[in-house]
Amino acid sequence: MSDKLFIFDTTLRDGEQVPGCQLNTIEKIEVAKTLEALGVDVIEAGFPVSSPGDFQSVVEIAKAVSNPTICALTRAVEKDIDVAAEALKFAKRGRIHTGIGTSPYHIKSKLNSNPDEILERAVRAVKYAKRYVEDVEFYAEDAGRSDNEYLARVVEAVIAAGATVINIPDTTGYCLPSEYGAKIKYLMENVSNVHKAVLSTHCHNDLGMATANSLSGVINGARQVEVTINGIGERAGNTSLEEVVMAVKTHHDLPFLTNIKSQEIIGASRLVSSLMNMPVQPNKAIVGRNAFAHSSGIHQDGVLKNRENYEIIDPADVGIQESAIVLTARSGRAALNHHLSQMGYELSKDQLDDAYSRFLVMADQKKNITEKDLSELMGETKDLEKSVELELLQVVSGKSTIPMATVHLKIKGKSCAATAEGNGPIDACFTAVKKLISQEFTLGEFLVQALTRGSNDLGKVHVQVEHNGKVAYGFGANVDIITASVEALVDALAKIVY
Repeated sequence: MSDKLFIFDTTLRDGEQVPGCQLNTIEKIEVAKTLEALGVDVIEAGFPVSSPGDFQSVVEIAKAVSNPTICALTRAVEKDIDVAAEALKFAKRGRIHTGIGTSPYHIKSKLNSNPDEILERAVRAVKYAKRYVEDVEFYAEDAGRSDNEYLARVVEAVIAAGATVINIPDTTGYCLPSEYGAKIKYLMENVSNVHKAVLSTHCHNDLGMATANSLSGVINGARQVEVTINGIGERAGNTSLEEVVMAVKTHHDLPFLTNIKSQEIIGASRLVSSLMNMPVQPNKAIVGRNAFAHSSGIHQDGVLKNRENYEIIDPADVGIQESAIVLTARSGRAALNHHLSQMGYELSKDQLDDAYSRFLVMADQKKNITEKDLSELMGETKDLEKSVELELLQVVSGKSTIPMATVHLKIKGKSCAATAEGNGPIDACFTAVKKLISQEFTLGEFLVQALTRGSNDLGKVHVQVEHNGKVAYGFGANVDIITASVEALVDALAKIVY
């Protein structure tokens, strides 16, 4: 029989602490509802005493969602706990998450205290929180570098005081998986009342081992994992929700089950990335743009014969329709033939050999091979003009000015124009483009990068567009970043909409 593994998501608390990732209350509610649809068991909604905005966000999230437990963070301070309890008054199921540092570093350097006093403060905080809610989680901050014997004393004492969940954080990401797993095992074997609470992992990724440490903790007895979408968090980030969930789902020998609806993972990832302005690295496990993309000829051939030759996860399991066979100079005949077949070309072996020789020449010159390039390769040169082109762009923007954009496009040879306003100049431009495109599309990714340095930087923009279940990528580069953005959007639309 499989054990239930509780998923505690702290995207809205620990993840939002990243500089530049702060959300307003409306955005937090949108993320919280997405997490609810994803199936997380606990949402850590914020640190109420830290600011009026955080307090209000916890209040509104508690009103907006029904199924997950809503958790509020505090220090081992009575005022913190009072404020958290007030913020949770509308929660169907509320949890107060209180705690204190237990490592020598924190006890001496941060708290200027001693082990006995810290233990007393921990117990006092749990008992005080228990006056407000039945569900109290205690965190032993920097447990990863805490002495196991002392940590066990603290854990036993706070469970006796009423704690229902015990969080064992590797706050600095210091532990090796073997060390962290051994720490959880030690607590399971040496805390007499450990059966009265759930042990929880909370691992940071400073050495790139957050997911491995979390799984090691679970294997050794922890039954809650604290995670964030896309692994966002302070410094190098937190344990990634999608990595833990899919590792458990993929390894059928692990006797754990979660409530996560894995098909919702990609949607949640893209929402958090967009709202927090945190692009997901292309090679990020599970949710990166290249996670299910194949460009090596050997890999492409293997995937086309049987997906499981090179994929341990079905893309559909995380919300992606299918793997991407990307054509590059590294691609083989099988991949080229696959794309040409999808376009309606059926080639003999000799014809494919000839097309492949010409394809390699083209691929060495171009990084991104499109269907139009393949049409040209096959001799169809009569309709190589782009289906959508940017002819003119005029933007008005500035302080105390409503951003306005006028866009002229040539669509299938016919010129058309539209004017729109937006939250900023790029939003105004994109809104104007949407007026001119007769078919619905969704902007899935928007990434701006500087190619050079200085105020005259050449900016490169990458966008991802979805239309009728298909995905296309567009690129633009210009000293004017607004122009580059519109060119990237038009480039993507030309590949997928018309």
